[in-house]
Amino acid sequence: MIDSSAASAPPEHVVLVDEHDREIGRAEKLEAHRTGRLHRAFSVFVFNDVGELLLQRRAAGKYHSGGLWSNTCCGHPRPDTTVRAEAERRLREEMGLECELEARFVFQYRSEVGPELIEHELDHVLTGHTAVAPRLNPAEADAYRWAAPRELLVAIAAEARLYTAWFPLALRRLLAEPELAERLAAERRR
Repeated sequence: MIDSSAASAPPEHVVLVDEHDREIGRAEKLEAHRTGRLHRAFSVFVFNDVGELLLQRRAAGKYHSGGLWSNTCCGHPRPDTTVRAEAERRLREEMGLECELEARFVFQYRSEVGPELIEHELDHVLTGHTAVAPRLNPAEADAYRWAAPRELLVAIAAEARLYTAWFPLALRRLLAEPELAERLAAERRR
């Protein structure tokens, strides 16, 4: 049975950008992924009191990268919104969490993520902190786990096929930030 509300929903659009994050247009999300057009995205990394990272396993029904482990949440900011507001919205929708997010850096990557699908994103990475367990939206994520970031890098190196394409790229760069590395080390010592 087809859900009539989903069938009548307008297609989601992404913001097309140049390499300097200047908006140059908009495109339907699936079409942007079919053509590999550079578009704005975000990746959220939420840590707990002992410095572990909250991972989600993407729901199997996602149109790409379903069943793969990834950062806490990710998505595309809607046109005419801010990255932070959209990241906070998606964190609530995907993981049932609310926390203050801090912008860290922006990076660009391009990767094939499925048959005839390409992620070509200017990805804004944000971090946050929580002391509560997530409440998963099963349409978005079907499992979660907490992991020590350095141990996670070893696991990714051993079995990269279990993780999304963008996740290791963002994680390595995030862990190279001295301020964050120092804070995570302090949390582990508590």
